[in-house]
Amino acid sequence: MANLATTKMSSKGQVVIPEDIRKRLNLKAGSQFVVMGEDGVVILKAIEAPSMKDFDSLIREARKQARQAGLKQSDIGKAIAKARANK
Repeated sequence: MANLATTKMSSKGQVVIPEDIRKRLNLKAGSQFVVMGEDGVVILKAIEAPSMKDFDSLIREARKQARQAGLKQSDIGKAIAKARANK
């Protein structure tokens, strides 16, 4: 299978990802991407939400690091209020 293909951009800025690439990467309608562009290069990076198992692991790690840093539950509320006030 080819790693290289060509495509066109529509008048609405839409780009079709060739079928063989969509199949190989298991991309479906609604797939989300991070888009970067610089110096004539556009990069699409497929992203997906973490699984619940991965999310639970991320939360456990965040809580562990917060405890190690000495943060308390009340500190989080204060940080959120401060960030909202700065908008």
